[in-house]
Amino acid sequence: MGYLHNFFSPGTVAVIGASKTPGKVGHSIVKNLLDAGYPGRIYPVNPREKEIEGLKAYPSVLEIPGEVEMAVIAVPAAGVLDVAAECGQKGVRNLVVVTAGFKEVGKEGLDLEKRLVGICRQYGMRMLGPNCVGMMDTHTPINASFARSFPLKGDIAFLSQSGATLIAILDWSLSVGLGFSKMVSLGNKADLSEIDFIAEAAEDPYTKVIACYLEDVADGPRFLEVVREATRKKPVIILKSGTSQAGAQAASSHTGALAGSDLAYDIAFRQCGVIRARTMNELFELAIAFARCPLPAGERVAIVTNSGGPGIVATDSVENRKLAMARFARETIEELRAGLPPEAALYNPVDVLGDAKADRYRFALEKVLRDPNVDSVMVLMCPTAVADPVETTRAIIELREKYPQKPLLGVYLGGRSMAEGVRLMAEAGIPCFTFPEPAVAAIEGLVRYVKYRRLPGGKGELAYEDVDRKAVKAVFYDVLRDNRLVLLGSEAAAVAHAYGIPAAEIALTTTPEEAVEEAEKMGYPVVLKVASPKILHKTDVGGVKVGLDSPEAVRRGFIEIMENVNRLMPQAVVYGVEVQKMMPKGIELIIGMTRDVQFGPMIACGLGGIYVNLLKDVAFRLAHGLTREEIEAMLAETKAYMLLKGYRGEKPADIPALIEAIGRTARLVLDFPEITEMDINPVFAYPKGITALDVKITIS
Repeated sequence: MGYLHNFFSPGTVAVIGASKTPGKVGHSIVKNLLDAGYPGRIYPVNPREKEIEGLKAYPSVLEIPGEVEMAVIAVPAAGVLDVAAECGQKGVRNLVVVTAGFKEVGKEGLDLEKRLVGICRQYGMRMLGPNCVGMMDTHTPINASFARSFPLKGDIAFLSQSGATLIAILDWSLSVGLGFSKMVSLGNKADLSEIDFIAEAAEDPYTKVIACYLEDVADGPRFLEVVREATRKKPVIILKSGTSQAGAQAASSHTGALAGSDLAYDIAFRQCGVIRARTMNELFELAIAFARCPLPAGERVAIVTNSGGPGIVATDSVENRKLAMARFARETIEELRAGLPPEAALYNPVDVLGDAKADRYRFALEKVLRDPNVDSVMVLMCPTAVADPVETTRAIIELREKYPQKPLLGVYLGGRSMAEGVRLMAEAGIPCFTFPEPAVAAIEGLVRYVKYRRLPGGKGELAYEDVDRKAVKAVFYDVLRDNRLVLLGSEAAAVAHAYGIPAAEIALTTTPEEAVEEAEKMGYPVVLKVASPKILHKTDVGGVKVGLDSPEAVRRGFIEIMENVNRLMPQAVVYGVEVQKMMPKGIELIIGMTRDVQFGPMIACGLGGIYVNLLKDVAFRLAHGLTREEIEAMLAETKAYMLLKGYRGEKPADIPALIEAIGRTARLVLDFPEITEMDINPVFAYPKGITALDVKITIS
């Protein structure tokens, strides 16, 4: 049992703000507790009433005899703090605060909410809300909410940040016969949040799948940690509305510009195994599929249909979703050929033809289900003149019971004539859809979850014993003392070196003579770059000279750079000219970081150089919890990976060295949260080793 088990099965509940008047929230909560069949003691609290719904009323929670495990608070916002304090004094463990008027109404409400949380902390109480509908558990049973209805008993846990959405889904679920294990309206999430309830549902023996409607995630790192564990036990499906603020902020780095507004949520969900739904329909289609289907052994899908057109649509959808059309064993094809009409299609999709009745469907479907090369099966039926939806459905139900190890989904195209078959499918717990695409999306969700479960459960973040944190702190101290936020190239390279990230040798010089002296030390050829935090694109102002191979070329290059910058950007503060050892060409890559508001640093890697923003061949991962396996998977998502592995006879690049550099970059930005943006572009990858040429770091 999870640490919130008592939250859903308290022995006693006080309703503070209970009312005798039908239509009032305090009355609805008391009546809902009674109507749901809650087995514990209910204590209405109202100083003006003696009895409510046949239950003795008390003037205060403090006057209730014996223990009170949970209190549902439905008094005006101005009185909530006093009531919460009394609950604390009484020893109440859990609060459900349905009252609105807190942070959702502005600064005064936010201050009130903070004080409410402080009271909960003082007395060790946990709180759902405020500004929520409440919560329900069909297996206790308990309905501590002011919703109009109570859900059917089922095995889907539904958590919603929107109370209105929860009420609407509850109403809809009753019309389609969908059951829930629990429903929770999260409200303002001042204390308990989706993270706590996902963790609880993952331990709940009555819950098979966790479905969530969320508008934000307040504690990104904790979400990643907790949900990563939860999804190893049960599928978590989230519909996330709105977009994060991180991408809305202007970004000066390439990485920041490439990171879209909703990207961090996509990456976070993928890294911790969440299945992301894009619509409310998809959220519950996926939830139903997970609740009613076994997990498939693989991605091979078979289709049985009585119409060629829908079969083709389904096949296209399977391939678009990166699933595989099953290739039947020879025995299966021979059996299908012997038992189906000569005109039937045998090779997947299996077209049993428009005159197929229940017996032909039964025959074909059984052969397909028995095939060892099939992992999931879709049955499509169109309402032809001779189709028999009822008898065919009965055959499908029998075969599902005979072959329970493979997901079996129905697609009944049509309406009125298919309604009875759809009803029978629902009663039997077989997901049934009106069109092929949602059914394929459900299978793809099942397959994606299986693939995640098979990944090694890497724990702990990448750690490196040889990093020099003191050196990085010293560089940042000097930069801030100089009233700057952007590091010079030589400073950024020093930071990279401190964390073991290979970077080309670079030195800051202030005169042509110094530049020549440094070039002589490094050896020719060298590159010269203007050193100014205000000049982001140095080549645009003539601030870069490449391939200088003599003292005279270096001296002349230094003077030309200074003249160019003074002419084109006279207002820019110039610290000098950086001399850098010119490196041989390699595969040009970018390693970057931008910091998301919710989830912290996001690491990017892909094709680099001057075309990075044009080609946008970049993949992202969150630094929190990053593993070497995740880094390699990130690289594999890019076109650059083909070049790295050796393209058209070229030698493969040193991928382990690149993975190491990405991991060390992630460790750097985790250790120093003051780094707001970082670009290493280009990074040259060689058959042996890598070298960073240009490192940009911005701090706060």
